[in-house]
Formats: sequence, C-alpha cells, structure tokens
Amino acid sequence: MKQQWHNALITIRNMIFRYSALTIGALIGAASVMLFLAPFNIAPSGVGGIAVLLNYTIKTPIGLMVLLLNIPIQIIGFFMLPGGWRTVIRTIFTVAIFTIGLEFFGNLLPPEGISDERLLNALFGGIVGGIGSGIVIRAGGTFGGTSTLARIIQRRTGMPLSSIYLYTDTLVIGASGLIFGWEAALYAAVALFIDGMAANYVLEGPSVVRTAMIVTNKPDAVSQILLHQLGRGVTSWQAKGMYTGKTRHILYITIGRSQVEDLRRLIAQADLHAFVVIGQGHTAHGEGFQRTKPALDTVLEK
Repeated sequence: MKQQWHNALITIRNMIFRYSALTIGALIGAASVMLFLAPFNIAPSGVGGIAVLLNYTIKTPIGLMVLLLNIPIQIIGFFMLPGGWRTVIRTIFTVAIFTIGLEFFGNLLPPEGISDERLLNALFGGIVGGIGSGIVIRAGGTFGGTSTLARIIQRRTGMPLSSIYLYTDTLVIGASGLIFGWEAALYAAVALFIDGMAANYVLEGPSVVRTAMIVTNKPDAVSQILLHQLGRGVTSWQAKGMYTGKTRHILYITIGRSQVEDLRRLIAQADLHAFVVIGQGHTAHGEGFQRTKPALDTVLEK
C-alpha cells in the first residue's frame, strides 16, 4: 500500500510538471504571435498562420479561429491515431491555453508591437515561438493543427513528417504572399526557419560533446594514452580496409567539447598516421557524463 501511494504521488508530481510545462510553452507561443508576428502581418506556420491571415482579411479573432480550426482536426486525430489519445488530450489542453493566451496578450500588449523593424520581429518571433514549441514538445504535446494532420497523413501514406511539414508550411507562406505581399512571405519564411532552430535547441540542448572515430594500427597505444590522459572510455573493434585489404582497428570515444585539441595532440603522440574523424553531439548520458534518467512518458505510463 505504501508503495502504491508513493507511485501515485510520483505520477501526480510528473503530471503537474508536464501540464505546467505545456502551459508555459503555450503562453510563450501566444506571446510570440501577438507581440512580434501578427502586428507586422508575418504569418506563423500551421493553423496559427491561417488564423492570422483570416484576422487580416475578415477580422476574425486569432484565438477563436485557432480553437475552431483545431476542433475538427483533433476529433479526426482522436479516431485516426490509435493509442494517441494521450497526445490528443495534451494537444487540446495546449491549444486551449494558447487560445486564451492569444486573447489575453492581444488585450495586454501594444497592437503595434515593440519594434518598427520588421526583420527584428521575424527573428525574435521565430526565437520566442521556437522556445515555446520546444517546451511543449518536450512535455509530450503539440500545438495541434498541422502537427496532428501531419501525423495522420504520415500514418496513412508513409510520407516523412519533415516532407509533410514542408508542404503545409509552404502553402501557408504562399497564402501569406498572396494576401500580405511576397516580402511578408519572405519574413514568414525567416521566422519559420528560426523557429525550427530554436525548438531544436530547446529539445536537444547546446552541442556540448564531441565523438571521434579513430582508424589506427596502434590501438593499444592510442587507447591507453586516451584512457589515462583524458579519463574517457574507449571502444574498439576490427575492420577491413577495402582498398588495402588489411585489417585495421577502429576506436570510438566521446569527449567534452573542450577536450578536442587534447584529443588530437594525444592521438598524434601515439600514432602519427592515425585517421581521425571528429563529429559533434548534443548530450551524452552515462558514466562520465550526465546521469541517465527515465523518460517522463515512461514514468507516467507505467
């Protein structure tokens, strides 16, 4: 019984954390639209962009149109995305908060925005909107609209989500060009691109680790100097060079960003003829790096 109460408390805590994150992300997204994008006729992607276009042409409230356009989409998603009811519920919650935020910020913020420079508004609209999107996605939700439609189309046709997003966003940007002018469409494309970059940064974090593949004939010497000087684990396996037909050793190591120069120097000391490829990663989990934690969805769905 005590363990059951403990598990229930953990579940409640995680749900509070999740829906708090969804609320914060939705409000940040709403502030981005009303402070940076809408005042300068820069249409965001998806249903939000359609709502901005309708607001300009027929004066419908942006928040209300986002809500009305999402209702049939989420109903379709509920029936056509098996097992996706949790995401649909989170999306409905996010859309509701986003709608409230649009109306709230529409009455609170200056209608002319805070800057007369359209490019600055496109850039900061993308940055702030991307931060909001990243927070919502990390919490297991979406802003609905084309995100839900994309998942349905992907399931039915097998098309990659990235391609579907490209087509839907291109349609919104094209409509923006016809209504606001093609210069506005270009600003919308800039905002969309920055939005994606900011969302990825929130989801994946800064690039703080580097990985290296080392092809060498002296695996013991190279691995020992790396183990002792850098304090990082090294993985080794054998491979055959297809040009020479000779067997070579490949070493794999993950290091901190600040250790790259030391890595190069130490490899050169042990094997001057080693072939090295250094790549970048965002985070590393496990011994020597961040402690591995269970995913929030895993905890909640046990």
